[in-house]
Amino acid sequence: MTAPRQKLQDDAVLSGQNPSRRFTSRVAAPPDLWVFWNCKKHDGLSRVLDLSVGGLCLSIGKSEQLAVGGKVHLNFLAPEGQIRTDAIVRNVRPERLGLKFIAISEEDRAHLTALMTRLRNLSRLP
Repeated sequence: MTAPRQKLQDDAVLSGQNPSRRFTSRVAAPPDLWVFWNCKKHDGLSRVLDLSVGGLCLSIGKSEQLAVGGKVHLNFLAPEGQIRTDAIVRNVRPERLGLKFIAISEEDRAHLTALMTRLRNLSRLP
């Protein structure tokens, strides 16, 4: 019984599928989308690398030292309107910060949804 189970696992790995744990898909952000953030004694202005309705990835400086699980307040202005949200640090990699949204107002959520719609439409252009 063990051999067939192992073969199925091997087939799944060889199929090229890369399952994601994300509940929402992310979209690459344009180079002019920036966010101001602060977390305890740290704050900064960072470019948004990708974005979803559940979180985002930021470009950060090499010297930024943030802990996984730390709470971050985000404030960014997009053509769709101001978006303010609280997030937690999910991962920190060299020059990248992954955040998951944990609190956002209804008004700001509407602006975020409109921003995501615009970015998805931009990504479909040839």
